[in-house]
Amino acid sequence: MKTSGWSRRRWLSSLGAAWAGLAMRGTAQAKTQDAPPASPAPADAPLALKDYQPKSMLHGAETKVPRSRYPAIDMHTHLSWAKESSGGVSRGEVMNFLAKPEELIAVMDRKNVRMMVNLTGGTGAGLAESIRVFEKAYPGRFATLTEPSYGSWKDPRFPQIQADAIQQAKNAGARGLKVLKTLGLFLREDLTTGPLVKIDDKRFDPMWDACGALGMPVWIHVSDPEAFFLPTDRYNERYEELSNHPDWSFHGKDFPSNAEIMAARDRVIARHPKTQFLLLHVGNDAENLPFVSQTLDRFPNTMVEIGARIGELGRQPRTAARFFDRYQDRILFGTDAIPLGIETPQQVFGEDLYRIYYRFLETEDEYFDYAPAPVQPQGRWRIYGLGLGESILRKVYSQNAERVLGRKLVTA
Repeated sequence: MKTSGWSRRRWLSSLGAAWAGLAMRGTAQAKTQDAPPASPAPADAPLALKDYQPKSMLHGAETKVPRSRYPAIDMHTHLSWAKESSGGVSRGEVMNFLAKPEELIAVMDRKNVRMMVNLTGGTGAGLAESIRVFEKAYPGRFATLTEPSYGSWKDPRFPQIQADAIQQAKNAGARGLKVLKTLGLFLREDLTTGPLVKIDDKRFDPMWDACGALGMPVWIHVSDPEAFFLPTDRYNERYEELSNHPDWSFHGKDFPSNAEIMAARDRVIARHPKTQFLLLHVGNDAENLPFVSQTLDRFPNTMVEIGARIGELGRQPRTAARFFDRYQDRILFGTDAIPLGIETPQQVFGEDLYRIYYRFLETEDEYFDYAPAPVQPQGRWRIYGLGLGESILRKVYSQNAERVLGRKLVTA
């Protein structure tokens, strides 16, 4: 599948500008390709970190895993975006679709992915269109989530409007609700200006309650890697990533700390014990598995998903393997895949993405890349496979997801 340059964070800040930028970037790349090669630097010139691409001298096993051992449900993908967005807040019901379903199905069949869940399915007419484009075309191969209707945020009736929207979304065929980190880091009192709205703002309580009453699980992403909330200095292990993308930093200004965000999320979970929360990105704190374990132990209405965090899990393989063993009934397979070329290669949908995930879960290979890129994007480290047993693999790949979705895979 052909892809174009894309920045997911730029989408959060201005979707329209990002789409316009795709054409401009393609033109710039073409000009670069036509330009004569640059003169090599003198042999004694300092090497820029961005140009450093060391090759490992480790002679280790390289196990090829072309297909998952058992049929998989990818519980975390983004196949569409709301077309209208500014300041990190989406609104409106017009959608942009990022791939044709037949293109996705071809890769899915080769990689043994039996179902993909589209988290950003939109609201209202946009949700109906997302379901038509994917689910109606290939019944049983896709599932679609709805999102909060932030376009109604300034309406005094928003709490009830949003609660009613959950019922309407379920009637339309949505399988759950996706809450992006918009809540807590982008949504403000005047939508895009004024104080940030906290995750545990009680105006959202009717929405959480409606999800619980209707059996609509909540896929929730709050916060970001812990390093994104620290100064971008020589002590920050994500220094290179944050230097390349300074707008990804949530340090300073009026942003809450990572700990404050987690505490607010936990207050929401505690207030709504009848609502099921799927905590994305390994509970949004894959660097701190003891904390994630405490969350799972404290809240029986929670599960976690692994999308875009095998770079964290794979550098602590013994701790991660124990985590998978202990919580094998509460871990979901997901990749955070987006079928567009973006600046986060660990999320680009394609065969390489699934190949790395399968190798991580199924083999005991050592010290391999967690993303198909010359320089590993989240940090200059490599990962180790977990070599999970068959029972755990079956649960993580699909059985836990079937329980959440309330439907069995179509395997024929």
